[in-house]
Amino acid sequence: MTDNANHDQSELWNGRSGSAWVDNRAALDQMFLPLARFLIDRAREVAQQTPSGRLLDVGCGTGGATLALSTALGRSWQLTGADISAPMIETARTRAAHARAPVEFLCADVQTHGFAQAHFDLIVSRLGVMFFDDPVAAFTNLRACARPGAALHALVWRGPSENPFMTVAERAAAPLFSGLPPRQPGAPGQFGFADRERVASILSSAGWEDVRLEPVHFDCTFAQADLRDYASRLGPVGLALAGLDPAKRAHVVDAIVDAYAPFVAQGEVRFTSACWHLRARAPSGDV
Repeated sequence: MTDNANHDQSELWNGRSGSAWVDNRAALDQMFLPLARFLIDRAREVAQQTPSGRLLDVGCGTGGATLALSTALGRSWQLTGADISAPMIETARTRAAHARAPVEFLCADVQTHGFAQAHFDLIVSRLGVMFFDDPVAAFTNLRACARPGAALHALVWRGPSENPFMTVAERAAAPLFSGLPPRQPGAPGQFGFADRERVASILSSAGWEDVRLEPVHFDCTFAQADLRDYASRLGPVGLALAGLDPAKRAHVVDAIVDAYAPFVAQGEVRFTSACWHLRARAPSGDV
């Protein structure tokens, strides 16, 4: 592992993408609330067997899911959220301070960070583990910081064909201007863990046991009033739009927002998220 690990992702999430997530944190937390609730249920199952322990939230972003997990588990559990994005971690720390929540937030690259060995009883992630340039190295590092027998529960996107809402913006924008980068299957990014067999192989190669990927679906909503900012600032289209002159940008954004019409009803944006529930266990013989 080198200092250049995840260089592109670091630039992305410490630049416009990180700022966009910070600015849209309320809408995104609302959108992904069902996913956070799913992870809370899994964490409570673990807590029934381990009344006190340590939890690591990988790719915690602005901390919404981490703080919800902290509330659900109570003060007998110590929670740590880690993310490569400094602006998002700064926001997460501010939110934790306002909530007086006993959560530690680390600005760290989980692929290379020197976590304490055999430290965490549970590792979770809400859409945060698809961005490593060397996923085997990342999950090897995570296994090393997991206690023997510790559980891993992560939610990752399935493929774009099963998540049409997530590609509305690029499909609408593609005829209107050039410069949108093509999606590369398996590359770090939103759909980087879409291939079930590949992901299972990554986890097994990293030393995890009892690896399973199970399909799950979530009905997600957020306010229609937040749609324009969401459509124009997030994802690959949001990055590409930043380079257009204001008039051209407004024209393209209008077209993109119109393309979301099938997902809008009664003042809400509604869609189904198709994810994998990635679960595994650290070997009980590890020290």
